[in-house]
Amino acid sequence: MELIIDLLPFLMFLVLTPLLFTGYPVAFVLGGVGLLFWLLAVGLGIENPNSFFLVVSRIFGGVVEKLVLVAIPMFIFMGTMLERSGVAKDLLNTLQLMTRRIPGGLALSVTVLGVILAATTGIIGASVVMMTLLALPVMLERGYDKSLATGTIAASGTLGILLPPSIMLVVMADLLSTSAGGLFLAAIGPSLLLALLYMGYIFTRTVMNPKLAPPLGEVQVGETLTFMRVVKSFFPPVLLIVAVLGSIFGGIATPTEASGVGAFGALLLAAFNGKLSFATLRDVVERSALTTTMLFGLFIGATAFSYVFALLGGHHLILEVMNTTGVSAWTVLAILMLAVFLLGFFFDWIEITLIILPVFAPIIAKLDFGTHLADPAMVTTWFAILMAVNLQTSFLTPPFGFALFYMKGAAPEGVRLQDIYKGIVPFVLLQLLGLLALLFWPDLALWLPRTSMG
Repeated sequence: MELIIDLLPFLMFLVLTPLLFTGYPVAFVLGGVGLLFWLLAVGLGIENPNSFFLVVSRIFGGVVEKLVLVAIPMFIFMGTMLERSGVAKDLLNTLQLMTRRIPGGLALSVTVLGVILAATTGIIGASVVMMTLLALPVMLERGYDKSLATGTIAASGTLGILLPPSIMLVVMADLLSTSAGGLFLAAIGPSLLLALLYMGYIFTRTVMNPKLAPPLGEVQVGETLTFMRVVKSFFPPVLLIVAVLGSIFGGIATPTEASGVGAFGALLLAAFNGKLSFATLRDVVERSALTTTMLFGLFIGATAFSYVFALLGGHHLILEVMNTTGVSAWTVLAILMLAVFLLGFFFDWIEITLIILPVFAPIIAKLDFGTHLADPAMVTTWFAILMAVNLQTSFLTPPFGFALFYMKGAAPEGVRLQDIYKGIVPFVLLQLLGLLALLFWPDLALWLPRTSMG
């Protein structure tokens, strides 16, 4: 009996894992498993029935009262409204003109567009669908290889999960009780590193095999590039990025306040482009509300699960096992990164984040990585960014990579799921290369937040 009591935290994960595959809402599964094991602990006499109110209090204080979480529905609204504003279409047409003579120029343009959309929308579904509708038919018409075209769009569209203002980073900051602005700063370097890796791969491959991506000529594009066209295309999204991220990094606004600025800016851009109407506003509000409700339901279920895990002594049990077996800090980190990558084949980032971070972040924070980190106090920030980069792969890895399904649903006829799967393989490998770079050189993520504090 004592052995069963000691192993209750591990049994929680054993019960949780098969239930996640049943198709029931993950929020109910997480909360249900937490409640089940709390009842079991009360029945075994190792928990006081009054501890139930501690769980409720943790949910209220950890979700309901968290002001930083107000940023989530505002950023969702901003991204959804921008999807309807026509900004992306103007920008892609201009980028095509700017890169028309470069091998793989259109694919490079799509990558740049992905970076800009990531810094303005941060919503993966919106970015991938938008770029698939705008860019994929054009790329196929210009003779682009299907796999290269689909892989470029899928990978570029998922940059929004990492590049600020990322909703995932807001969630992580709340779970880790750290600054969202600090995580935003730490994510800039890795985000741009991934974008450069994508662009380097596209350019190298198209130089070696020009048939994969024929360059565009003046006649094919059918338009001319002017200074005013560039200004008109780039000014609105850049202004919005500066308004949102500049206000956060400049200390003018908190992420919550900046999310309001972004939502208002998205409304202005939609009005400026003549796309703002009552029907559009109603649709955007409804879609934003549904997405926000899903996320907050997951927050509540995950908070209940992680707090019951802590009540049962899960953190102490893991540390005790590590001390007994003599496992090093690097081994623990490597196992966690591998586990997160494999979980990404089956689950969404929000599910993985809400299960892994509350349980393992306190343990990682206590580990000693020696002189590898210039500032050991930033282990938690480093771990969060490693998680974020790793979780970007979850959108691309079959069988449940959401970006792949978003793309298949919006792609023209003739684009098979096999083409998409084949196209994302090199980009997943590039993401893992970026993850290894962050493991070996933490300053790729930490130099900006450390500089801002200095």
